[in-house]
Amino acid sequence: MQKSEQDRDMTGLQTDRPHPARIYDYWLGGKDNFPPDRSAAEHAISVSADIPAAARENRGFLQRAVRMCAEAGIRQFIDIGAGLPSPGNVHEAAHSVTPDARVVYVDNDPIVLTHGRALLADNRSTTVLTGDVRQLDELLDRPELLDLVDLSQPVAVLLVAVLHFVTDEQAREAVEKVRSRVAPGSYLLLSHSTFEGNPERAAAAAKTWDKTETGINLRGRAHVETFFDGWELLEPGVDFVPLWRPDGPTENTTRWMYAGVGRKA
Repeated sequence: MQKSEQDRDMTGLQTDRPHPARIYDYWLGGKDNFPPDRSAAEHAISVSADIPAAARENRGFLQRAVRMCAEAGIRQFIDIGAGLPSPGNVHEAAHSVTPDARVVYVDNDPIVLTHGRALLADNRSTTVLTGDVRQLDELLDRPELLDLVDLSQPVAVLLVAVLHFVTDEQAREAVEKVRSRVAPGSYLLLSHSTFEGNPERAAAAAKTWDKTETGINLRGRAHVETFFDGWELLEPGVDFVPLWRPDGPTENTTRWMYAGVGRKA
């Protein structure tokens, strides 16, 4: 009997080494993580106790940016590197504005597929796929994605806290492929870890990902801005995550990540 996608993907589940999605899940207070994930996550906290707060602020950016896109008329979203389900997911933020929004979640951790599909079993406007930001052409041609998303119409593509897990060339290729494949009027939502807000602690914090498959590449604001080449970069441009169109106080917020949103003219 032919294996389902879920069966095939679960054979690749590695619980003996940390995975970025599960480290992030731990910081957000989730329980879908294993001892190596918790050990890596706790290392980051030992370096800087505000790193879990940075993860929560990144989730806040995602919610604000998704609502902005939905208010601008976007009805379809692709979240690449979505991570494990947690409160304030893309479909929840989008549906708070427009209940007919369609969402495709993508992650390369098999456990995301399992938990995401269980959570969204009765939601016909949302699906979860295994995929990788380094293989965007294959991903954007997947029938399961195209069942929900019409790439001839504007779409919001999220690369939130994912490009720092690939090389400079892979990151550049990813944003270029997104721009070449989406329709005019589409949006790119992006956040990225940086060393610039915490230069004394950044190298030690980066060791959190030493035992993962990818490691991490911390980049500066000028580098992150290049990912928006060819896009109309919306105000306030690339800024620290909690400062991107904040909806609350910004005192005592973190400076671990940059964020920005671009629109394809």
